Amino acid sequence: MTKRKGGEVIVDYLIKQKVPYVFGICGHGNVGILDALYERKDEIQLVSPRHEQCAGHMADGYFRVRHEPVATLTSTGPGTANLVMSLVTALSDSSAFLAITANVPTSQANRAPFQELYAHNQADFAQVLRPVVKRSFQPSRVDMLPLALRQSFNTMLTGRPGPVNMDIPYNVFQEEDDVETPTAAPTFGSHRPAASMTDLATALKLLTESRRPAFFIGQGTTLSGAGPVLTELQARLGIPVITSPNGMGCVPAGDPLTLGFIGRNGRYPANQAGRHADLIICVGTRFDDRSSSTWKPGYSWNFPHTKLIQVDLDPAEMGRNYPPTLGLIADARTFCEQLLGALTASGAPDREQFATWREEIATWQAEWNHFIAPNFNAITTPIRPEYVVGTLRKALPDDVILTLDSGVHHNWFMQFWEPRRPASMLNSWGYSSMGFGVCSVLGAQLAAPDRPCVAVVGDGGFMMAPHVVATAVEYQLPCIWIVWNNFAWGAIRDLQYGLFKGRELGTAFYKGKQGPGGQRYNPDFAVWARACGADGVTVTRSEDLAPAVEQAIRNRRPCVIDVHVDGEVRPPSTGTWQLPPIPYPEPAFGKPWTA
Repeated sequence: MTKRKGGEVIVDYLIKQKVPYVFGICGHGNVGILDALYERKDEIQLVSPRHEQCAGHMADGYFRVRHEPVATLTSTGPGTANLVMSLVTALSDSSAFLAITANVPTSQANRAPFQELYAHNQADFAQVLRPVVKRSFQPSRVDMLPLALRQSFNTMLTGRPGPVNMDIPYNVFQEEDDVETPTAAPTFGSHRPAASMTDLATALKLLTESRRPAFFIGQGTTLSGAGPVLTELQARLGIPVITSPNGMGCVPAGDPLTLGFIGRNGRYPANQAGRHADLIICVGTRFDDRSSSTWKPGYSWNFPHTKLIQVDLDPAEMGRNYPPTLGLIADARTFCEQLLGALTASGAPDREQFATWREEIATWQAEWNHFIAPNFNAITTPIRPEYVVGTLRKALPDDVILTLDSGVHHNWFMQFWEPRRPASMLNSWGYSSMGFGVCSVLGAQLAAPDRPCVAVVGDGGFMMAPHVVATAVEYQLPCIWIVWNNFAWGAIRDLQYGLFKGRELGTAFYKGKQGPGGQRYNPDFAVWARACGADGVTVTRSEDLAPAVEQAIRNRRPCVIDVHVDGEVRPPSTGTWQLPPIPYPEPAFGKPWTA
């Protein structure tokens, strides 16, 4: 064997795993591996955004679209510290990337060199990352790299996916040894555990005995590619499907039995179905506080009165909040295929068994549509939120990939957006990280270069990472940012008005005098875009929104559309959400129901 540098071993394995990109920022700690990337730049490309958090969100977005991992590269100390937010965001939403982080050289460990964490242990930065990754590996010699690389990919892509860290002393990038490149690890989805025949029979029996069943699906359904078979189950049985935001798009949005999101900012029919169901088949999602109305009985769900079949790849999620009637450790798509096969073989239950249930759902759909319809066509200045969502539904093509930040705009999109494809609405759901939507659109665009990629982000979130526009111009990525400009941290301002009698402080943007009565302020986002070399448009009139979006799609250039949205209009709650010990509010539309 020929001696190779550690950096060369790493780059060679990334290429062997068909990793096309490394998203990262240079530093003295990783310059040794940059040289190895330079040698192979025709086979793997370094994309360098202007902030390490952005690199992580880009890698997260890439995986969510393609279900294939890329790597990030950060330097010692502050560079890796900036990556923490994007790692925890990916971990919370079962998204995977390999975070290669540099650390101080082994010869200087525990001597307090430049950027070492050493108060409790030498070169201790991996302990900072430990809670936000599936596993952190610390190979300290070149001969340790092959095993660490193979185990990193196995850990990252087996079972519930998640980010993995390889923390490497920067001397290892340049030191040499006789080592072989390890065999490639299995790709994501290679291992698909199934339900046992006994458990499958029990699941079929519970379904046959039910009269008001519903599916509840999420990110696990999306990642497993269960959409087509779940769509077939929905049609075969004629029962509703409730979704978490990361499950939206798996089943046809236009089907009257696709009920959308549940919880405080969910749709009324979804909450009604959750409240009245006698069986919930939960596939690849969690009952977190926002999708369960903070576990208040009768607001979204009625467990244990309602029976529960819970299917999840991760044993740690089984029964976390509601003990299941039947718990299955299985891949979402595999289980759905098993269930469809069992239904075909048995011939029961018949679709007509649930006819009365469908009639109830149709009534709830009609009530909800009558309530929400008027404002989707309202021409106002500033623009009503419903008009923005409705216009984007019409103006954006069916194959659009939407990335969303945390904020009040996300509440509106969870309630009213209708994605046409799986993995086409990317959310920071588990950790609700501002900056995710702003940055992940770059990774989504690299993952799907022929599809339009649009980030809908709040003005507050956009200001956390406005440098993304420069990166899009640098790498000629035709991303579009639609800035939901309500001159506020709108979601938190709404809480002050809803829970604290409008005692507003620190939740809106003013120039000079702070607080109500002051002059509302934001930078000119369109001018910022043009300063970066991108297109920039400001929209203050309802009738100008669709033409601006359609032109941006046609141009295929980076573009920022600054949309002034009415911040005094709040999403209609149909469930509840509590911030203990503050009393929780009642729904604005609909009422809780308990059996």
